[in-house]
Amino acid sequence: MTHQAVSVETTDADPVLGARVRAALAAPDAGPLTVLEGGRSGLTYVLRDGGSGFVVKAVPPGRPARGRHDVLRQSHVLSALAGHGLPVPAVLAREDDEPAWFAMELADGEAVEPVLDVDTALSPELARERTTRAARVLGALHAVPRDRLADGLRAAGGVVPDPAGPRDELLRWEQTMQAVPTELVPGAAELLEALHAEVPEPVASVLVHGDFRLGNLLCSGTRPTALVDWEIWGIGDPRIDLGWFGVFTDGSLFPGVGRVVPGLPTEDELGELYREAGGVHPTTAWFRALARMKMAAIMGHNLRRHREGRHHDPVQEQLPPTISALISSAHALLRGGTP
Repeated sequence: MTHQAVSVETTDADPVLGARVRAALAAPDAGPLTVLEGGRSGLTYVLRDGGSGFVVKAVPPGRPARGRHDVLRQSHVLSALAGHGLPVPAVLAREDDEPAWFAMELADGEAVEPVLDVDTALSPELARERTTRAARVLGALHAVPRDRLADGLRAAGGVVPDPAGPRDELLRWEQTMQAVPTELVPGAAELLEALHAEVPEPVASVLVHGDFRLGNLLCSGTRPTALVDWEIWGIGDPRIDLGWFGVFTDGSLFPGVGRVVPGLPTEDELGELYREAGGVHPTTAWFRALARMKMAAIMGHNLRRHREGRHHDPVQEQLPPTISALISSAHALLRGGTP
């Protein structure tokens, strides 16, 4: 998947927003505001001005600025991370007048998930190097001092959220899992019970991305250029990000929809790379199992929406084997066996 492909347009996809953005960026001669393919939160556009490019995220007109549509919250954390040596796009302008929006630099590169983007050509060697570098990015992200992060958030107009621990994360995704019919997620009830029985003690909280993986990290060759999609960032347990990242290195968890990529770092290797870059706490079997439950819950929810006709997508019918594999692997981890 690439975040660089844009539709070919000669007029603004949203003329009112286009005018606001050009005025704020002092770019009256910039090209049309066009939809950015691959954007998932709110409305995502691109605007080009000569050799420069801008990504614009906006709240859909008439929609509340909540959840994934709260684009200004995303802009606040990006601004707070400026100057920390991390590959995050620079925020160049924002407006809170409805509908709110912000603009950031358009980074070079592509975001490819080696295990899941099966139609994208990516050599195993390149996939391994990108995964290795991503683990180091995550370690550096979690090493950002909390006090400096808080100062940056406030300076950008944002707020510091309350920390969330392992139990909070479990309860959050348990709600998603429990909204899925039981026949779509066999073994999920027992898995949730097992997770609740062994919730680890929290450790010092850090900034967590919430969806850290290669699919959300643009790379130019082997070089990470921009960590994107900050919809669910928060302050929480660092092992949540690390456990989630690890799921996407094991193609055997995605039968029928993914592929095994030889040479990708194992979850243990990811942990070592992560700690070398400033990460402190290794992931554990519980967090790896939690991440698999989360992925199964998301896939089960998507399959339910398809079967109920709320979002027609026949590809979702390929998910049941993967959902079963994720839940079975989580059970095995909690029993101390091979995932």
